[in-house]
Amino acid sequence: MKILLVEDEKMTRVALTGTLRKEGHEVIPCPDGHVAMSALDGGGFDLVLTDLNLPGPNGMEILARVKRDDPAAKVIIMTAYASTETAVEALRQGAYDYVIKPFQTDEVLTRVNNIGELQAVEKENRVLRKQVAGSRERRIIGNSQGMKQLLKTIKAVAPGEFNVLIQGPSGTGKELVARAVHETSSRADGPFVAVNCTAIPETLLESELFGYRKGAFTGADRDHAGYFTRADGGSLFLDDIDDLPASVQVKLLRVIQEREIEPVGGGATTPVDFRLICATKADLRDLADQGQFRADLYYRLNVIPLKLPTLAERKEDIPALVDFFLSQRGAKDSFTLSPERFEALMAHSWPGNVRELENVVERMLALPDVAVTELFDTPLRSSADRMDSAGGDMPWISTEDPSSDANYRDYMNQCEQRLVQWALAKADNNISVAARILGLPRSTLRSKLDKG
Repeated sequence: MKILLVEDEKMTRVALTGTLRKEGHEVIPCPDGHVAMSALDGGGFDLVLTDLNLPGPNGMEILARVKRDDPAAKVIIMTAYASTETAVEALRQGAYDYVIKPFQTDEVLTRVNNIGELQAVEKENRVLRKQVAGSRERRIIGNSQGMKQLLKTIKAVAPGEFNVLIQGPSGTGKELVARAVHETSSRADGPFVAVNCTAIPETLLESELFGYRKGAFTGADRDHAGYFTRADGGSLFLDDIDDLPASVQVKLLRVIQEREIEPVGGGATTPVDFRLICATKADLRDLADQGQFRADLYYRLNVIPLKLPTLAERKEDIPALVDFFLSQRGAKDSFTLSPERFEALMAHSWPGNVRELENVVERMLALPDVAVTELFDTPLRSSADRMDSAGGDMPWISTEDPSSDANYRDYMNQCEQRLVQWALAKADNNISVAARILGLPRSTLRSKLDKG
């Protein structure tokens, strides 16, 4: 490993330098903080081993510099003035470990060897992540002009640290683009944390984003790390940012500006190192003009805008997308898309974008004899109409007048059971296919069958 050793005590510095070099490490010894800061300009250190109290910049300042400019490097703090508070503060600021003087040489070597093993694992993970990144990048399917421009922009902006705002209607693949930005950035080795702002109740959103302290509210029996903390060293993706409550917008703005979080329940603020990627299905500029979204937050988020084309704007990508979805389901070689089906796919307006196309491909596999036009997500058609067009009459609806003593709940339960049995018959008793016909989750249909 390449090690920067910062120690003002000459005997300790000389002894540690000799020991580490005997172990095969490249060591750059520094007698004070000023020399160390100059050495850090060259970068490329695997480990910084620094005393806490130094002439010039101290160990905590060196730690802050390393975490800012070379976050992959590990830092071990050495101190003869250690206290619990000092140790905890060093670890909280990002130090890998600390040792208390006077120490045995073996104690330092053990920590150095541990770091060597850890970095070997991290290197292996980087190789695997690059392989995964390549796989993910290929999942952004499309050779249309709009998609080529989007991929070119992603490649250009990913290495930076700027905030990214992805704009596009539902179903256009905003999270996929966010992952591509992360995986092709310098933060690819760090975590990618995705949060849907509409999926978390407003009352819990603040504590989930920023964390909370033990005792902050009823049931808070321990400290809880929020999503920002979990994304430290990586990227945080906030989907549906347009639905973020005004009270949380204020706190988010502060976190972006200060790069530190204050958990619910108060206490000391904690620095966080993250790249923020947001997505919106609405025009944030319009919302800001209408007073429904903070204008200052909008300008903070909209540093790098990425606008995703709708599927209707890139219909030439439909064949490649269909091939991809068929391949995912192992059906590319066994399923043939007829010219009539292809024409129907190309003529459709695709209000649900790529997500709707994926659903239609699944329905084509489940219902191969049904016309494609009957498989589209058409909200103006009733469920009964869609299922009737899938074939057969509607035996779940009785044409007979119910008796005068008929119970409404019992009558509707009987109709529901007839409907379930009809769908099962159409699906040859395949519950998954029957659930698709009915437009129900498989678990819901299973529950109805168990009750019936």
